[in-house]
Amino acid sequence: MAEKKKTAPGDFAVNRRAYHDYAVLDKIECGIELRGTEVKVVRHGEASLAGAYGAVLGGQLYVVAMNIPVYTFGNRFNHKPQGNRRLLVHRKQIEQLRLKTEAKGLTLIPLRLYLKNGRIKLELGVCRGKALHDKRDALKQKAIKRDMERM
Repeated sequence: MAEKKKTAPGDFAVNRRAYHDYAVLDKIECGIELRGTEVKVVRHGEASLAGAYGAVLGGQLYVVAMNIPVYTFGNRFNHKPQGNRRLLVHRKQIEQLRLKTEAKGLTLIPLRLYLKNGRIKLELGVCRGKALHDKRDALKQKAIKRDMERM
């Protein structure tokens, strides 16, 4: 069985792929509305941000396609694994994010899910997609930096 990648203390899930595929222009901290069984699964570190994105739907900010598996000890009140989960931000921030994503071709990508003062928070990034040559340049720069540190 493959070992799970380590995350920083307090981080439940990190979207490592987002930094490879997107240029992160801005970050925003959001609260996330979760049910009881969802909180238990997230605290166990089983949530996944792969393929998830943020969207403004009906004047509210949601994270779409975030996978939180079903709680194994849950009962009939268990949650749906993939569903839209509401993010808690100010109305002005929602309007600013909506304008950015509509006009400039930017997307909202969840970067990490973490604990802050006993509450689960989601770091949402305002991102622009990278072209293939940009990804290659980033990998080259990373390799050069690693070689310099070895010396």
